Amino acid sequence: MRFYRLLLLLYPASFRREYGADMIADFARRRRESPWALLDSALDVLRNAAAAHWDMLRQDLRYTRRTLARSPGFTLTAILVTAIGIGANTAAFTVADFVLLRPLPFPEPHTLIRLCWGPRSGGGWGCMNQLSPANYRDYKSMTSSFQSLGAFTGIAVNLMEAGGDPQRLAGATVTSEVLPLFGVAPVLGRVFDSTGGGSADAGAVVISYGLWQSQFGGDARVLGRGVTLNGAPYQVIGVMPPGFYFPSRDAQLWTHLVLREANYEDRDDNYLEAVGRLKPGVTMNQARADLNVVAERLARDYPAVNGDAGFSFFAMHDNMSPRYRLMLLGLCGATLCILLITCANLANLLLARAGARERELAVRAALGAGKERLVRQIVTESMTLALAGGALGVALAAAAVPLLALLVPNTLPVASQPSVDLRVLALALAITTLTGLGFGLLPALRVGGGTGGGLSALREGVGAGGGQKQRLRNVLVGVEVAMSVVLLISSGLLIRAVWRIQAVDPGFVHESVMTLKTALPRPKYDMTQRRMQFYTRVLTDVRALPGVQSAAYITGLPIVMYGRVTGVVIPGREVSTRFRDEVASIRFVTPQYFRTMGIPLLRGRDVEAGDIQGRPPVAVVSESFARYWWPSEDAIGRTFESRGGPRTVVGIVGDVKVRGLERDNEPQMYASAGQVPDTAFINDDPKDLVIRHSGSVGALLPAVREIVRAADPEQPISDVRTMDDVVAGETATRRAQLRVLGALAAIALLLSGVGIYGLLAYTVAQRSREIGVRLALGAEPASLARMVVSQGMKLALVGVVPGLLVAYWAAYAMRALLFGVAPADPVTIIGAVALVLVMTLAGAFVPALRAVRVNPMLALRGD
Repeated sequence: MRFYRLLLLLYPASFRREYGADMIADFARRRRESPWALLDSALDVLRNAAAAHWDMLRQDLRYTRRTLARSPGFTLTAILVTAIGIGANTAAFTVADFVLLRPLPFPEPHTLIRLCWGPRSGGGWGCMNQLSPANYRDYKSMTSSFQSLGAFTGIAVNLMEAGGDPQRLAGATVTSEVLPLFGVAPVLGRVFDSTGGGSADAGAVVISYGLWQSQFGGDARVLGRGVTLNGAPYQVIGVMPPGFYFPSRDAQLWTHLVLREANYEDRDDNYLEAVGRLKPGVTMNQARADLNVVAERLARDYPAVNGDAGFSFFAMHDNMSPRYRLMLLGLCGATLCILLITCANLANLLLARAGARERELAVRAALGAGKERLVRQIVTESMTLALAGGALGVALAAAAVPLLALLVPNTLPVASQPSVDLRVLALALAITTLTGLGFGLLPALRVGGGTGGGLSALREGVGAGGGQKQRLRNVLVGVEVAMSVVLLISSGLLIRAVWRIQAVDPGFVHESVMTLKTALPRPKYDMTQRRMQFYTRVLTDVRALPGVQSAAYITGLPIVMYGRVTGVVIPGREVSTRFRDEVASIRFVTPQYFRTMGIPLLRGRDVEAGDIQGRPPVAVVSESFARYWWPSEDAIGRTFESRGGPRTVVGIVGDVKVRGLERDNEPQMYASAGQVPDTAFINDDPKDLVIRHSGSVGALLPAVREIVRAADPEQPISDVRTMDDVVAGETATRRAQLRVLGALAAIALLLSGVGIYGLLAYTVAQRSREIGVRLALGAEPASLARMVVSQGMKLALVGVVPGLLVAYWAAYAMRALLFGVAPADPVTIIGAVALVLVMTLAGAFVPALRAVRVNPMLALRGD
């Protein structure tokens, strides 16, 4: 009998009160008559209880539809407020889950690692420096933590196919271990063969699924098809599946990297990165300890190169700048603030609506409706509103997610566009349910708790509604104000940081400069003289175009390409063995580069056309280069040694921001492109053409294309852009985050204003009789207006204080993004508080106006 009584709890309380005793008596009778009575009764209870709940739900839904239809303003406001909170959180979680939580699309992705050269600490988040083949071989052979370890380096090639136009494509050249270790089989063909030293696949290429579709039309007969890469013949041997990206999502093909004995001779020839898979059961810390042992041994054996250098080792999933992680966490925090604000707003709306319906609910209670029945009705209304708002919020999130694509780092081997999938929809449903239940139950329980006093509720007039109800609404509005302050200060600090970054002098004049890439393929352009013939012909014709002031070639653009870092040796000075000590970045340029880029020539001369092979090698160095190595002497005429041999300083130019506007970079040296030894510096040929002009890019580009085509019909043009775009791209991710945070801050401010307005308007309506009495007794309308406004200002100040504390904590946590702006920046704090106070005044204006316009006679007759 006890079990059956528990089963009856599945029925609604009202149903149990009316039929429970009869059902217990009937069960007792049936249990005496049949041994299966308990099973039959249990099935009957389950079926009928579900039917009873469904019948009540249908009644509640019909009633909800009628009541919400009678209040379209309230309904629309509640749905929109909910949609904003759920949509913002769904969009933020979609991106954060895609970047930070979701595993990479490979089998056992947690065992995939990246390895490259770095400081002896073995830390770092990315491969800022590469391994030499010799160091790679030693790490691979001397460690026992890896199931497989392969090497690769990024490449960009000119692709030519019979009858097609030349294209510039990004890819990687990889050892035979790399592609198999991901555990992803090609959809067609095979990957590189490691037998026979890999020489059989020296002319093979594996292409991406996207390239197969775009360039080869998805033709299944692509295997064995010949293509030309950088002037050399290759044969397609495989097609990787869709969704396979490595080392980044830009890579479209992979060639075979074969390391021979000659590659291991120079331990300082750094151009490789390594990727591997840990053995089963080996942790990251164990593998790092294993690598540390090897690093110590190499430091002892090769102190000149490895004396103060080690490795950078990290999980492949962590191959992103800490800035991206911090930006995403900040975005999630901001959307949680919005969710709190929207939930508080929704709770206030429901509380106000419940208060306005107290008489209606009291009548229903007096007619026999129990507390549970009234609570069910109000919760049904709140859940209906929440579900409608959640559905609209998911639609808003799906539209907003593409706008957040800039927050997905290119260094991860994943697609660029996250999508709203089942995981995200499950989270949205959970947030929606918690919002509807959590903030619907609050007014429901308050109303349900008062149903015992139905007659007192019937006797209450319009003056009711103070006390605990008012204090609860005050707290909710205070929460809204506090979260608004947090968002305003956080976005304000980031805005000031971006302003400071944009005010940084990059060291060059980026206005009116167009740039494009014409990378000359090897071995077709192995000879320096042939490369110089191409540069000279293109530059001569480009400089002759109308509106062109100057033009030049360089190895890589500042900000876009950091440049090859090489050691610098000054004759007579002891050579340092410290990692990255006494190094500089080297670039090869043609004449007029500094004039074209607006880099000031401080002393000496520019690179000249006569600086060619057979003449003494020269270099133009940056001001920081000259200041570091010759702090109290004139650097002009001084000689130093670096990769490529000794060079004489002939000029000094201003420093430029090579590694971005926020980072310091090593000193720079610029060598003449005409003095590069044949077949040397394969990856450092000048490939970026920069043109200073006075016209439009659209009018200039076709003529430049014709000039390049005339110089070499097989030479593609790529990466056409302006230097304005290059500099703007340096802060593009920050600006994307700022747009989102700014929009969220504006929404928070608006919702807080609406919350204050709603609370004060409700207060004026509830206190209309009191206000009427005051006016009848001679109170000045201005004093009543001040009373309403002062109440609003008190609410704002109550929210501002905790908001300032939380905002400081948030700003301190994201100080790495602030670029020197203090977390307690007074200008930002004063501006945010001022905005909140202005918003409060705006929200209090209409209720104050209504208070002074109350008609005393009508208010006193209201009951």
